[in-house]
Amino acid sequence: MNNFVFENSSKVYFGEGCVKEYLSNILSAYGDTVMLCYGGGSIKKNGIYDEIITILKKENKAVVEFSGIPSNPTCNKVLEGVKLAKESNADLILAVGGGSVMDCCKAISLGAKYDGDIWADFWARPGVIDFEPLPLGIIVTVSGTGSECNGGAVITNEELKIKTGRDYPQLNAKFVMLDPTYTYSVPKFQIVSGAFDTISHIMEIYFSEPNESNVSDDISEALMKNVITNLRAAIKNPEDYTARSNLMWDATMAENRIIKLGKKTDFECHQMEHQLGAYTNCNHGAGLAVLHPVYYRHICKAGEKKFVQFAVNVWGISKDGKTDKELAKAGVEALADFIKEIGMPTTFKELGIDENINLKEIADSCGIVPGAYKKMTHEEILKIFEECK
Repeated sequence: MNNFVFENSSKVYFGEGCVKEYLSNILSAYGDTVMLCYGGGSIKKNGIYDEIITILKKENKAVVEFSGIPSNPTCNKVLEGVKLAKESNADLILAVGGGSVMDCCKAISLGAKYDGDIWADFWARPGVIDFEPLPLGIIVTVSGTGSECNGGAVITNEELKIKTGRDYPQLNAKFVMLDPTYTYSVPKFQIVSGAFDTISHIMEIYFSEPNESNVSDDISEALMKNVITNLRAAIKNPEDYTARSNLMWDATMAENRIIKLGKKTDFECHQMEHQLGAYTNCNHGAGLAVLHPVYYRHICKAGEKKFVQFAVNVWGISKDGKTDKELAKAGVEALADFIKEIGMPTTFKELGIDENINLKEIADSCGIVPGAYKKMTHEEILKIFEECK
């Protein structure tokens, strides 16, 4: 295993009713003004907003609302939030939503205590946070990204057409509340998209060195099987508490840094999807669903041993009568079949991407990562994009 230093400072409250049970007490540790942040307003339809507002008022908090955070949070939206946080002298940011809300709020918490250019100093290149960001609390209503238990934030600079993520431990939320019942009202497409994002994160870590027996790969295989089983159950019954609670914790486990320990990690597919999203604003999980099988067909030979393991240990494919090459390919095709089964798009056309878009420009803008089994070139990325059409 590779050397590592592990840190995760977020305190997690998990289970039905955890917000009602713990939020009041948690709020006593912070000042009078809470900046309540959310997306398009679905929390007002499903009752979550009213529940949280009632608790905030009971604790005599002044509430400043920041809504309309988009599914791919932009630099401009972050700056809008930073301005409000500073003007209102917010003492705590309370992010209520999914990954986009969480990521946007992490960037706001940084910008609220920084007077420079946060994009140039912390996203365009890695920066050093030598100050205390504005405290952040998270209440998850859409699971999948796992952003709740790390300091990562993916932000899109619309002017530059760059979508990039950085993970700073200082941006970890102080507390995280995970009530699986809060995800019951999420539409089916979002359930599936979020769960596929989870399995994608796990695969990005799994398909990388070391190839020798290691803790991370064993945990990752168990998590992938758990996502597959419980997503099928959640599609049949969106209010299956067992399925929804498992999917929620799968997402957190995929990105709380634990399974990354000792691994190189890949994330080339995420690099490709981020730039695709920067140019088209496509759904993140759906974009990954289109790209992953095609990308894995390109790197399968280079990582054959691990792809064989994937086929046998995750998909239960029998070794009998098959060569390693055949097994490795069978694992990739099992993934492709699962994507079809759960109703995710399998082509750019199904994803709603204009056939006339300049794929070469997008391919040339993609970052090349060092941890992949096969180092990509911009020419091969373009080939992958063309095969996704």
